[in-house]
Amino acid sequence: MSLSVADRAVGAIIGAAVADAAAQPMHWIYNQERLKEVLSDLEPCPEFRPQSANPFYRRTTGEQTCYGDQAYVLLESLSQHGDVNVEDLTRRFYKFFGPGTVYDLPLNDPYRKKGSGPKVVLPIDGPWSNESLKAFFRNVDAGKEETGCDVDCQMDGVTKLAPVVALYAGKPEMLEKVEEAMRVTQNNDMCVAVTLAAARFLEHFILNGFDPNALDAVLTQLNDPKRQNPQDLDRAVIG
Repeated sequence: MSLSVADRAVGAIIGAAVADAAAQPMHWIYNQERLKEVLSDLEPCPEFRPQSANPFYRRTTGEQTCYGDQAYVLLESLSQHGDVNVEDLTRRFYKFFGPGTVYDLPLNDPYRKKGSGPKVVLPIDGPWSNESLKAFFRNVDAGKEETGCDVDCQMDGVTKLAPVVALYAGKPEMLEKVEEAMRVTQNNDMCVAVTLAAARFLEHFILNGFDPNALDAVLTQLNDPKRQNPQDLDRAVIG
């Protein structure tokens, strides 16, 4: 069946959400032996593990990680405004992950100092806020114009970019909009450079469908001196 660009754009958003939920019960298993043990019980289908094996937090299978939840907030904001609206996105992130929500847990307190308070027993019962989200809250509370975390270098940008790329695929401002959206919570240049590379890949697939030469196409873009939204770290990403 031939899919249109619109079909692939919608598929990117849904696919990212489903993939996040599918992986959530096995999120952050860093111990390789433990991972092999968990996978041995699930072959050949490790997705949507009925019981969480996550050593840090536990959510019901089918719910999102904090990365997938960020993508949802971004999608909701885009659907309301038809564009990246930093003020609205900032407000929605604060409301979704803040006080009175399922994320409002002692370990997720953005002001909690390491080692302070009662000893935390892992995994916690509920979702986990990573460091970029905690820094975002501190920056918003401090009234800073730049709300994104400038030190945490995780995958937030890559995992939540699908809604923005889907909306702007094929348009010259696509990369600019991706950067604008991600710097709300991650104001880190390496995160931006890597996220924009990922955005180029996703845009290529949305516009062209499956292509085994996608890597070459993205490298050509990154090597182009007249490329859109150039970054100082693009050469490192190419390497």
